Amino acid sequence: MLEGILIGLQTAFSIQNLLMVIGGCLIGTFIGMLPGLGPMSIIAIMIPVAISLGDPSAALILLAGVYYGAIFGGSTSSILLNAPGVAGTVATSFDGYPMARDGKAGKALTIAAIASFCGGSIGAILLMIFAPMLSSVALLFHSAEYFALMVVGLSAIAAFAGTGQVAKAIMMTLLGLIMATVGEGALFNMPRFTMGLMDLQSGFAFITLAMAMFALPEALYLVMDPARSKGGQSGDIKDLRITRDEARSIAPVIGRQSLQGFFIGVLPGAGATIASFLGYAVERNIAPEKEKQEFGKGSIKGLAAPETANNAACTGSFVPLLTLGIPGSGTTAILLGALIALNVTPGPRLMVDDPQIFWAVIISMYIGNLVLLILNLPLIPYIAKILAVPRNFLIPFILFFTLMGAYIGQNNATELLLLVGFGICATILRFADYPLAPLLIGFILGGMLEDNFSRSMQLYDGVSFVWERPMTLGLLVIAALLVILPSYRARRARLRARGVADGD
Repeated sequence: MLEGILIGLQTAFSIQNLLMVIGGCLIGTFIGMLPGLGPMSIIAIMIPVAISLGDPSAALILLAGVYYGAIFGGSTSSILLNAPGVAGTVATSFDGYPMARDGKAGKALTIAAIASFCGGSIGAILLMIFAPMLSSVALLFHSAEYFALMVVGLSAIAAFAGTGQVAKAIMMTLLGLIMATVGEGALFNMPRFTMGLMDLQSGFAFITLAMAMFALPEALYLVMDPARSKGGQSGDIKDLRITRDEARSIAPVIGRQSLQGFFIGVLPGAGATIASFLGYAVERNIAPEKEKQEFGKGSIKGLAAPETANNAACTGSFVPLLTLGIPGSGTTAILLGALIALNVTPGPRLMVDDPQIFWAVIISMYIGNLVLLILNLPLIPYIAKILAVPRNFLIPFILFFTLMGAYIGQNNATELLLLVGFGICATILRFADYPLAPLLIGFILGGMLEDNFSRSMQLYDGVSFVWERPMTLGLLVIAALLVILPSYRARRARLRARGVADGD
């Protein structure tokens, strides 16, 4: 572990990677402040840029910086405009916006910046401690266990759905799995479902699909809904200091939510949004009655809790990504695809085979959180002015980078047609309130699922590996429980509610 940390320090502190950290944090902060443009969109657009670097460490450091930079910066528009930049900062607006209306915008932004810094930094320390523990089981993992892990990742897909959207999430996941079968299969090197088109022989390109699912629909949304394109006005921001009593009040909140947010982020299918809402709910429930009444009206605890939890969860989501190859959130699903495009295989062997990538990313998180704190404290009054820029000025840039990224990624004009076609379909699905992240996760995990299943079938001459390998069987049982338990609980809740209604 010590040797790995030294390798990570050497890699992370190279001039190129330091520039990647700073650049990623800057881009993420600005994008996070713009309502609606979250990390998924900008990471999808920037994947071709990251791949063109050629260095997997630099590419992942850049994209990771954009990810937690966007969550960090998303608090600004939540506090000033009550317009969350990303989903993970929705809970921030509950108390941040009332504070801004009371003339405490500077104080609210300071609390958000400090809470974000602490959550991200503590999360990075926990990542350093727990990631090696998970990777220590590397020698126990073979194709059968990887197949079971992919099934576990897919079984947790319901967490990506909103309330009442589990069926839609499952449908989108199945669609993603179907799309992953296009092209040459793992078992037989024969083209499938290509409709005779040579350009589809290697399947759909991840870069094209990622940008079609997130970046292009956002641009089309702005065109079709001009109200979303209006800029906001931010007044003068003063009084950035917090008192000693306020610091003492939010310190326990930051400590609790750093731990809770990190472990929620570790769970495949969870993420910053779930962590922020749960963090807010927990702190409100355990607060004394007098402080509980302040939640929703400008409580500093209500502001610190979600900001700490969402940044800790961002860091925690890298545990399943780097050590197990399972995305912990929709955004890390895009990062997983980027790693695969860079010929890096995340999983239990990553720490052994590519320690410079593994440790450099962790070390860069410390640097990134420090960069974000430096950006968000003294530059808050100036960064906030970007909120006054009309959103419709961004449409040509989004379209340009999306189209160019799809073309450069494969150097094939057919990708432009696929991008436009998938983008229109994704926009329609978005209007119909279908979650798009499950489709992308199904597409990414589908290829690895098929590859490992095929290898296991060949090694064991059938499906006997399921019961001959205890770890595989155990993982599949966990996957079954992840599917059955939520359905069972929902059914019991419905029956209980019906019984109460009948009693009334």
